[in-house]
Amino acid sequence: MPEKRQSVLAPLKLGRAAELAGVSVDTVRRWCDDGRLATQRTAGGQRLVDSVSLAQLMAAGETSELPAGAAAQSARNRFVGLVTAVEVDRVAAKVEIQSGPHRIVSLMTSEAVEELGLRPGVLAVASVKATNVVVEVPV
Repeated sequence: MPEKRQSVLAPLKLGRAAELAGVSVDTVRRWCDDGRLATQRTAGGQRLVDSVSLAQLMAAGETSELPAGAAAQSARNRFVGLVTAVEVDRVAAKVEIQSGPHRIVSLMTSEAVEELGLRPGVLAVASVKATNVVVEVPV
């Protein structure tokens, strides 16, 4: 049996959180200031965003609008985003990833979800080509 990957729910720098949500860093700062995002401070005072908190906000659809011209973009892309929901049964699983304004849903085996350590707040990459979505965790 393949070795299970340990996924770490590391806090995100403001710039990375903004990139994942498809908004500006100033918007992420406002979300932190108004309590929509949970944060913590480093010893040096840098604010870090809780990835689970960001995933919940993104799943609620409160993070961004679809940018103009988005429909003209190719579907053959890799979408970096946060896992917002995972439903697992004995054999199959449904994983939802929010990448900026894009919500990607992938059906995969329960074993794959376990091996990748997928759960809300985990950073993941969805590769989309035709009707297949491949989900991987960046190394």
